[in-house]
Amino acid sequence: MRKFLIAGNWKMNLNADEGADLVADIVSVAGKQTSVNVCLCPPFTGLESAAKGVEGSNVSLGAQNLHPEPSGAYTGEISAGMLRHLYCSHVILGHSERREYFSETDAFINQKVKTSLESALKPILCVGETLEQREAGQTNEVVRKQVQGGLAEIMASQSEGLVIAYEPVWAIGTGKTATPEMAQEVHAEIRNLLSQQLSEEVANRTRILYGGSMKPENARELLAQEDIDGGLIGGASLKASSFNAIIEAAIELAS
Repeated sequence: MRKFLIAGNWKMNLNADEGADLVADIVSVAGKQTSVNVCLCPPFTGLESAAKGVEGSNVSLGAQNLHPEPSGAYTGEISAGMLRHLYCSHVILGHSERREYFSETDAFINQKVKTSLESALKPILCVGETLEQREAGQTNEVVRKQVQGGLAEIMASQSEGLVIAYEPVWAIGTGKTATPEMAQEVHAEIRNLLSQQLSEEVANRTRILYGGSMKPENARELLAQEDIDGGLIGGASLKASSFNAIIEAAIELAS
């Protein structure tokens, strides 16, 4: 059985001190429980203080991006080794904002996924369609292209720890949410794609998170779907009360 993963993507929010306070509030609620995996993904500047805050707890640490090269003249970039040095276990890759604002392609994201797996980092590979693509009936086509491109040349034996996050772009930060049935349909399609591209075993063990405005009010209904294995939480992860409420919903469903 796949254990729920609730991951908080803070995006470009909170300085190191503010982040440390938020970490403390989350660890106080979720730090000792073992029913659900919890991961916090601060901006790079907050990783060190967050690492200290989660030390000794069951809350893990993730980053929001990495560069595929191990070192070199890449001003402003962060390597997998740097993230490992700060005890990161996860890294978000291919987020729709990286694709849209920084023109990241499936091929470049694929390099990052390979690097993260080779570096013992668990990639959270984000895929999802825009409103225009959904209205044009292209959801499955877009998601298929992103999954296949992001996982190109990766073998089943290399995919341990892989996480996929389905984030309908039209539901991120807009307050709109895919209905549980709409989300489940795409999650099932992603699991089918993983079965075809990697193996049925990999498909069955890989956690697929929902990343489109999950919040306390809709978390339980979304998490109750067969193929939704957690959430990649944006805005609701910036307040301990709302993020902890989502974790508690997952704990209740897991028990």
